[in-house]
Amino acid sequence: MLEPKSLPPVSVTVLGSGTSHGIPVIACDCAVCRSSDLRDRRTRSSIYIDDGITPFLVDTTPELRLQCVANGIKRVAAVLFTHPHADHVFGFDDLRRFSELLGERLPVYGSPLTLAFLQNIYPYAFDPSVGIPTTYIRVSAQPFDGPFTIGSLTVIPLEVPHGKPITHGFLFERSRRKLFAYIPDCKELPPAVVKRLRGVEKLLIDGLRDQPHPTHMTIQEAIAAGREVKAGMTILTHLTHHKSHADREAELPEGFHVAYDGMKFEL
Repeated sequence: MLEPKSLPPVSVTVLGSGTSHGIPVIACDCAVCRSSDLRDRRTRSSIYIDDGITPFLVDTTPELRLQCVANGIKRVAAVLFTHPHADHVFGFDDLRRFSELLGERLPVYGSPLTLAFLQNIYPYAFDPSVGIPTTYIRVSAQPFDGPFTIGSLTVIPLEVPHGKPITHGFLFERSRRKLFAYIPDCKELPPAVVKRLRGVEKLLIDGLRDQPHPTHMTIQEAIAAGREVKAGMTILTHLTHHKSHADREAELPEGFHVAYDGMKFEL
């Protein structure tokens, strides 16, 4: 284990910042879907974290290959999953290139429910008896029921409601610092999660749109959540096409920002 002073910074890349439709939306001619601002072109929500030791993905969207090519992602040593909805898992087979480069089974972390879903859809990736060539995807299931470690980071799963289903966000800590939390799909933050997040340096959280939604936070609900946990900075993600990036950014209070595909920051 490296001493804290010698650890490299943690870099975060927002690979995708859009809701399940993606933006532009199919068959939509609204101003945002026709926008020339590249920040208005949103693929499905996911991130890439590199602590300088064990770089990893959170979720595998249907655009995973395109996201990785666009952002120059060349190494993935682990994958975390928030929940088994299509917009967060259906790029799973594109992990084949990373498992090939790794030269061993790629660890994939998720709740038992999420991993069971993935094993049902992609049995060939998990089952050593299938005997697939080494150029195909090979992964190992890593179920979590509490904190675990990836590289230099302690990963703390956070149960949050996403309508009736329970999804997971993640808090990433290093040397007891609450560096960053990622919660892309949630309707609210339970009191225990608020307490666990309090004082986090950066919070990337679901902020779907202005209008109420049964399974996602509105912009105002996300702002309230950021204030409640006293985040150093709150960044909204999983956005719809109801308002442009520029207009949304301009109306947010100090300390709040809008994510966009390709956004990067260090911790």
